[in-house]
Amino acid sequence: MPASTECITLLGRLKSFCRNSCRPSKEIEVIKKRLFTPGPTEVPAEVLVEMAKPIFHHRTSQFKEMFAKVNEGLKKIYRTKNDVLTIAGSGTAGMEAAISCAVPRDKKVLVANSGKFGERWVEVAKLYKLDVDEVVTEWGTPITAQTVKEKLATGLYGAVVVVYSETSTCTACDLKAIAAEVSKTDALLIVDAITALGVLPLETDEWKIDIVASGSQKALMLPPGLATVCVSPKAWAVIDTIPNPGFYLNLKAYRKSIADNDTPYTPAVTLIRGMKVSVDMINEIGIEKVWKRASLLAKATREAAKAHGLAIGSKSPSDSVTAVALPAGVDDSIRKVLSGKYGISVAGGQDSWKGKFIRINHMGYVDPIDTIGMIAALEYALAGFGVNIEIGKGVAAAARVLKDWE
Repeated sequence: MPASTECITLLGRLKSFCRNSCRPSKEIEVIKKRLFTPGPTEVPAEVLVEMAKPIFHHRTSQFKEMFAKVNEGLKKIYRTKNDVLTIAGSGTAGMEAAISCAVPRDKKVLVANSGKFGERWVEVAKLYKLDVDEVVTEWGTPITAQTVKEKLATGLYGAVVVVYSETSTCTACDLKAIAAEVSKTDALLIVDAITALGVLPLETDEWKIDIVASGSQKALMLPPGLATVCVSPKAWAVIDTIPNPGFYLNLKAYRKSIADNDTPYTPAVTLIRGMKVSVDMINEIGIEKVWKRASLLAKATREAAKAHGLAIGSKSPSDSVTAVALPAGVDDSIRKVLSGKYGISVAGGQDSWKGKFIRINHMGYVDPIDTIGMIAALEYALAGFGVNIEIGKGVAAAARVLKDWE
């Protein structure tokens, strides 16, 4: 078959395939879907478009130039002068790398367990045979700086691991106060900022935090798949004393490569390409304004809940995500109603909170109109469950808070 005839035949087959594959299904929902889950969060169209462009090879000057700009942008969000290492993996990969590489083997590590993720870091530390002192607090109640101070006064600890914003309980700790105590000692402070970076005030260098780890699918407005880790000189001095902590998650390998604007192993090029766009979007707004916006969205949601007499799960609420208690007679099936009828996806409670709370996101690509719509949908859904609720009361309470948006 002549080449030209073969090409025409292939084009005809491709057109036929596209017609059949792209024909709308009767099962397609026409209602707009909105993510209010605490990860993954909404991804802006600009980021999705960038990631849809043809991929290019990573061992090139094109990638290195892009990666250098991503690193500089991340520094502004982390509020640091230190490089921010990027690992292909979830936020858990970043935290495991920090714990395995930076905790001295001859001292204890204090791990704050105030929820599912504090619990996870205890498991990771024990997996690496570290001497773990687990401080467990009631769900919704964070570890205090005083507790950390008292523990460190013994001189037995080489590191402290805390979760800045505990996603499972929607609870924030006083990281600034904790950092002030840890910085007075030789111990390192390792911070899970997976649902805190880009949402809660975070001054990595000013507060003298040693390691901060986060993930792409939260306030950075990307799909899951990237971990970012910031490391202080104090932490590097300890890391350099620990031989062979691992292979893929060895932070020393990432430090060596980032000096040449590169990664030691195959990077997630498409995700990093999207991160260049999302980081630029955040920095164009200004991180302090982003913090303020998230705070307003969280406050508006809490005020809406309060207007209906619905309790907030945390005693120290995070501005990243809010836990709202479900009233009597309402269970976790309300999430199916919110999603199926109104297009609103929220998270449920975990463990002892399962069926008792819903968790609502305020991170990333979400604004007042989204939030007010979510609150209205929640009012409608609760009324559908037979709850005696005044439609619009929560919306009005939220609107009064959000009038200060800028």
